[in-house]
Amino acid sequence: MKAWQVHRFGEPEEMVLAEVPPPEPGPDEVRIRTHAAGLNFFDLLQVRGQYQFKPAFPFTPGAELAGVVDAVGEAVTDLAPGMRVTALPELGAFAGFALASASRAFPIPEGLGFDEAACLLVYHTSFFALTTRGKLRPGEWLLVHAGASGTGMAAIQIGKALGAHVIATAGSPAKLAFSLEQGADHALDYGAPAWVDRVKEITAGRGADVIYDPVGGDVFDLSTRCIAPGGRLLVVGFASGRIPSLPANRALLKQMSLVGVFWGQHVRQNPACLAETHAALAGMHAEWQIRPVVWKRYEPAELPAALRALDRRQVLGKAVLALGTGQ
Repeated sequence: MKAWQVHRFGEPEEMVLAEVPPPEPGPDEVRIRTHAAGLNFFDLLQVRGQYQFKPAFPFTPGAELAGVVDAVGEAVTDLAPGMRVTALPELGAFAGFALASASRAFPIPEGLGFDEAACLLVYHTSFFALTTRGKLRPGEWLLVHAGASGTGMAAIQIGKALGAHVIATAGSPAKLAFSLEQGADHALDYGAPAWVDRVKEITAGRGADVIYDPVGGDVFDLSTRCIAPGGRLLVVGFASGRIPSLPANRALLKQMSLVGVFWGQHVRQNPACLAETHAALAGMHAEWQIRPVVWKRYEPAELPAALRALDRRQVLGKAVLALGTGQ
């Protein structure tokens, strides 16, 4: 099979598209013929060696996929060859075949294509952030930064489904329009500092009750100026490249909570939550409360270009690596 490999940390163009044997599943694993793999900003960070988890070389990136079960381990009883599944492997999605723990693979509902199924997996992080960590309540104001990103799109849709009023920020007219299309009540350009004052105006001076921040940097700093008393600032990531810090006196004066969101670590510590979260999201999808937008399908050889598009903030919603029949 063909698999993208990282032999040393660097830029996407330094990855190697190699010919390697298909992996053999362990006792509790399934091997999946990959049809579509979701692309995420953390994939780029992992290739560069800037992500929290640094695998041993060589490794194949990719943590979201949809495809068909090809083989199962001897301890697997609820999945069988031929089943259409979506899965969250720790690594390896950017290859013709990938391994995943059977507990991290789920049947794809009828009528859902491989591309959309792979993109639905990004909703796990946002659901965990807004429900478990942010404890978002109906009627509250939710501020979603990078509303046109994959996680931002998911946060907007889930926030609306939970009954919140949603303000989204983004960096271009096209991204602002996209955020509104996902259900945001207001969309603000976070490239202009005036967005902080607009959040206060929109919320009648109160500020945002929950702030979903995958950006960090200046966006984080400014968010602390428009958070409501008792508000929860969710630290999801640092796409800006700068990891910010918070003066303790600001947390005291604002009576705010700084809340970390690390879905992958939470799943490792609480394995049962993965199936529960996926079931909740499948139900929301069945009710048309959430719907992933596939911005573009990239061919297997185009993975470096796809990651570069993420790096340049060109992707609206989600992009997928279309691996076809996983040859």
